Parts: sequence; C-alpha cells; structure tokens
Amino acid sequence: MAKQNRCPEALTLLSLRNARGWTQKELAAALGLDVKTLCRHETSETLSRDELNFLAAPLGFPAAAVDDLLAMHQRITAPPKTAAASPVPLTAGERERIVRTAAAAGRGVEAALLAELTRSRQREKADAATRDAEALFRLLAPLSPAERREIVETFPVFHTWALAVRFCEASLKAAADKPAASLEWAALALDTAEKAPGEEPWRLHLQGWCWGHLANARRVATDFDGADEAFVRAWQLWRAGDPVEPGWLPEWLLLSLEASLRRAQQRFPEALVLLDRALAECGDDPAAMARFLLQKEHVFEVMGDIPAAISALEEAAPFVEAAGDPHLLFDLRFKDANHLCHLQRFAEAAEQLPEIGEMALQQGLELDGLRVGWLAARVAAGQGRKDEAVLGLEQVGRRFTDLKLPYESALSSLELAVLWLEKGRTAEVRGLALAMAWIFKAKGIRREALAALHLFRKAALRDSATVELARRVIAEIEAVRRSAPLRLAGGEAEGTG
Repeated sequence: MAKQNRCPEALTLLSLRNARGWTQKELAAALGLDVKTLCRHETSETLSRDELNFLAAPLGFPAAAVDDLLAMHQRITAPPKTAAASPVPLTAGERERIVRTAAAAGRGVEAALLAELTRSRQREKADAATRDAEALFRLLAPLSPAERREIVETFPVFHTWALAVRFCEASLKAAADKPAASLEWAALALDTAEKAPGEEPWRLHLQGWCWGHLANARRVATDFDGADEAFVRAWQLWRAGDPVEPGWLPEWLLLSLEASLRRAQQRFPEALVLLDRALAECGDDPAAMARFLLQKEHVFEVMGDIPAAISALEEAAPFVEAAGDPHLLFDLRFKDANHLCHLQRFAEAAEQLPEIGEMALQQGLELDGLRVGWLAARVAAGQGRKDEAVLGLEQVGRRFTDLKLPYESALSSLELAVLWLEKGRTAEVRGLALAMAWIFKAKGIRREALAALHLFRKAALRDSATVELARRVIAEIEAVRRSAPLRLAGGEAEGTG
C-alpha cells in the first residue's frame, strides 16, 4: 500500500483532535459528518486552511494555537532546501544547529513581543478606565457622603475597579487633615470594590487594597483596634488572590500604611521592619523611596532618636528632589528647618521659612500653614523678636483650639506663656491658663501630659508660674507626646507619614 503524504493542515487537524482526547466519531458527530468523511480530511494531501478552521472549531483551540501547530507541521513536511554552492559548505550537523538556534531565537522574540503587546494593551485599557473613573469622581466629589453612596449603590456604571482605586486615593489625601472624610472615601472604595466585576484573583487583591486604606483611615481617626482588624482582613484578601503584575496595586504602599499604624501604636521596631520591606519592594521609584525614608525619619523623631532622624532625612533628600512631588518636598524642607530650630540654629531656619511658607500656601492645607506659622514664631523667639513671636503664637494657638488639637494648643500656649513670663505679664499668663480648661476634657491626650499641664495651670492661676516651670512642662508634654499614640494633624504625606 502506498504511503500517504498528509498535508500540514491534515496533520494539524489530527494533532488537535488527539490533544483534546476526542475520537473521530466524537468530532464527526460534533461536525455533523460521518466518520469516513472526517477520516479522509485527516489523511488529505490538499486540505485547505478554511477547511481546517471549520473542522477544528468544535475542539475549541484558540486561533493562535492552531497557527503555531500548523507552522510546525509546515516546517516538518517542507522538502529540504538545497544549499547554494559554497567553497566552505556546512555539514548537516552545523545546519541543524543553526536552524535550532534560529528557531529558539524566534520563540524568544515571540514570547517577549507577546508579553509587551499584552502589557501595552492592558495599559491602554487601564488608562481609559482611569480616565472614566476620574470623570465619575468629579461628578461625585461635590455631593454629600449620603448622596454619593446612594448614587454608587444604584448605578452599575460606578461599579469599577478604577473608581474604587480613585476613592482610595481620595481617602489618602483626606487623611492628612480630614479624618472623617478619609473614612467615608475608604468605605465607599470598599463597597465599590465588592461590586466591581472581574476575575476573582484580581477582585480579592482590589478588596484587600481597599481594606488597607480603610485601616489607614481608622488609624488617622485614632481607632487603632479597628485599624488592626482592617489590616488583618486586608492581608487575608491580598494573599488569597494570585500574584498581580507589579505596578497595578503595589504591595509596598500597603506596607507603608501599616507602618504608620505601628508607629502610632508605639510599636517602633515593627514599623521600621515594615518600612524596610517597603523600601526593598518599591524598586527605583524615587517618590516611594522618598516617602518611606521620610516615614523612617518620623519614626526616629517620635522615638526621640534625633541623630537617626536627621540621617534618614539626609538620605531622603536626593529621592525627594528626583520625585518632584511638592508634598514630599514640603515635608523635607519643613522637617529640615524644624531640626535646625531644635538645634537652636535659628538664623539658618529663618532663611528657609519664606520658601516653606510659599510651599504651604500652594499646598492649600490649613494645618501645614499652621505648622509653618508655629515654626516661624519659634524662630522669631529664638532670634529675640519677642513681639513678633507673641503675635504668631497667639494666632496659631487660637486656631489649634478651634480645631480641638489638644497637644498643639497646650504646647503653643505654654510657649506663649514663656514669653509673657519673661516680660512679667502674669495677668496674660493667667488668661492662658483659664483658656486651657477644655484640654482636660479632650480625647487622645495622655494622663501624664494632663498632670504636667495641671501643675502649670495651678501655678499660673495663683500668679506663681515661672519661666523654668513652663519650660519644664513643655519638655514633659513633648516627651509624653512622643510616646503617645497620635493622630498627627499635619506632616503626613498623603496620610502615610
């Protein structure tokens, strides 16, 4: 019996059927053909590509897989090419090695191109989704929280992963000085993520991401137990999903958010470990490097390790400059001037104040502006400009009281008391003491700080307070403040400082 020369298309059909584990009878039934007809196709010498597409359709293979298999069979069945005449002909083994090398290179190029085209198309779709989310966010932003929630729950167009991520960004921004708004945005992000369609591994990561931001919002609202619970849930969901391609939802941001909670809880070693992990995972992203190093500086400062804080600040400086982020740059400049002030290098700090003040104005965050005003008053006092310092401390102290920030109000009032006592103005000091009454009922201020403040207030009301007593109480409250779980009102870049 003569041997049959099956064409590449017939060989491809046979291979595909066998790969799927189907019998000829099963495929023929799926096609509405008899078995003999299918057998002729699988042994054909002239089967066309259109016929192959029709016959292979029930098997359910992607077109690219059919193309690859067909190309392989075409290479196998192609008649060998006669090499051109040459004074240095290649052996059969040399030709085989060249063919194999070229084929391997082609597969490598194909894999790289496939990955690049996939990423490019995904990025295009992600960018489009992000633009749509921004447009939806702008519609929602002016509304009340209740109105936003009702709209998001009612209309499926708002149930997208990109909008959930945008809500998380809004929560981080609000965390700097609006804890209630931060909580509202984070809760809305989580609700949106739970409604968003998509593959389950991605949805789990997205929900974990939103839980992490809810934990951060609870942290700035001083709900540390609630933040702990939220982070447990965040990591459970995050690890339940398959790994997500880097860049979509970076794990290092969640690590930095948890580090902020551990710092606020005075769990400093854990905070530093988390920040080191974040630094290791963020690659060469200068903004991320800058943010994490500024967070480390903050941890060291709260620990009272000023040399380590200054060292971290110096390490952060080139990354902050490279990042070009105005928020990070403000933090760097402010922290540097603040350290100079603590070191009593007032002239150097004064040189930086105009730039820092302008940056605070551009940021548009009131608490940043108050911090700069407070620092300016301290510098004025250090340089002997007492009247200017008094005016500055009076202004920031009143605003800290309006905002119900007990530590800031107490410390700025005590610094003002020092200046009044130096002038012998005991009546003004008595007035400050009377105005401190609300602090003793405020939430979030430690008993030790209240005890020190009570000592000063008692003396001030008796007109027996002294400069030495005021300074000692300032030092004691500062020490307590460093060791207390805080929600720092300012200086926390996007809620992560």
